[in-house]
Amino acid sequence: MFGRSKLLSKLFWPAIVTGIMLFSACENDINKVREISANQVNADVDTVHGVDMIYSDSAKVRFRVLAPLLLQYQGKNPYNLMPKTVNVIIFNKEDLSQMGTLTADTGIQSGDGNKLEFHKNVVAKNAKGETFKSDELIWDKNTKTMHSDKVVQIRMANGDIMNGTGFQSDQTMAHWTITHSTGIFNVTDAPTQ
Repeated sequence: MFGRSKLLSKLFWPAIVTGIMLFSACENDINKVREISANQVNADVDTVHGVDMIYSDSAKVRFRVLAPLLLQYQGKNPYNLMPKTVNVIIFNKEDLSQMGTLTADTGIQSGDGNKLEFHKNVVAKNAKGETFKSDELIWDKNTKTMHSDKVVQIRMANGDIMNGTGFQSDQTMAHWTITHSTGIFNVTDAPTQ
């Protein structure tokens, strides 16, 4: 009996040690899988700080887009998100003088880069001194237009105000139309002769 007990002891302890090793290896594998999964989720988003993008047309600078943070989402429908404000400077293509600005709380750029959406507290100013305000503005680089279907307000340089629920403009904000509009206009008496 003593020999049989010693034999079982010799077989039993190695089996227990092997089992413990396998169990701890599985535990490490599970942790490794969790770590890889977490890294994979984070790998779908690239983070860029201090963004300064230049858009040109016929080798002439037209727009400069500045943002403190850009999140580049990869995958089936890639896009870029600027969640902490975005500023756009519009340049005159002839002499590179500044002819307008645009600011917004957030910006979203389509994966192909041809569409930029600006959301929340969108304020644009053009060379004429007109100020556009809305909660949305969409810039389509293919058609070289900007538009919005949201409530808009435009304050002219002379103080007149136009309100509406739709807006269409060229990409420099120089030539625009507003739909479903109302307005407040300053009227002065005509000079007498």
